Amino acid sequence: MKISLENKNALVGGSTQGLGKAIAIQLAACGASVTLLARNEDKLKGVLSELSTACGQEHGYVVADFSDIERYKEKLSAFFKTHTVDILVNNTNGPEAGGVLEKDLSDYQKAFDQLFQTVCFTTLEALHHMKSNNYGRIINLSSVTVKEPLQHLVLSNTIRTALISWTKTLATEVAVKNITVNNILTGFFDTERINNIIRMQAQSQNIDFVQAKSNTIDQVPMKRLGTPAEFAYLVTFLASDYASYLTGTSIPLDGGLLKTI
Repeated sequence: MKISLENKNALVGGSTQGLGKAIAIQLAACGASVTLLARNEDKLKGVLSELSTACGQEHGYVVADFSDIERYKEKLSAFFKTHTVDILVNNTNGPEAGGVLEKDLSDYQKAFDQLFQTVCFTTLEALHHMKSNNYGRIINLSSVTVKEPLQHLVLSNTIRTALISWTKTLATEVAVKNITVNNILTGFFDTERINNIIRMQAQSQNIDFVQAKSNTIDQVPMKRLGTPAEFAYLVTFLASDYASYLTGTSIPLDGGLLKTI
């Protein structure tokens, strides 16, 4: 099975590092023209230089900050006036860690803007072209915490669960237009985000980082962290014609971490 995404335009959020960067690289390797989306222009330029152009693609980037919702809307509105997207990968910065008694209403509002409003706005903008073209792939990066909440990630637990419900409803609405909408429930991957979370856990438990990371890995039946490349392979499959009958799903990619059926 060879995946070709030639003549497809992709927009990938959070694509200067970690999972987003790996996804952008893999989509480009399969022939897609990729637009990177993140807040740091220097890093965007660096990733842009790494993208394959073997199929004659034209890549680009948009500088936008997920934490500034009004400015984000302005930047993405301007982008969609001159660009169309066939493959949308919604990947945003994770909110700050913390427990339910440590957060107030302003923290929830900030997380809602960052995790929900940005995804909702970008998706609705992308759908104009997808519906008229009778084709689209919408892939949301979520978390295993929507099924098994972690006490120290209450903002992520809460807002990502709302987004899963919204996208499930959306998938039903747009399926007739050959537009698929799927979520990936992310487990523990070797990224800066997971390392930062482990550092916080180490501090709260008064243990060193190495021990805390070992404890995290030990929870995974495969006894290792996932690699960003492994994540990108699943996204690329979901973006392809091979996944044309797969929609409305939330797929755990976690090395067996989830205990629920």
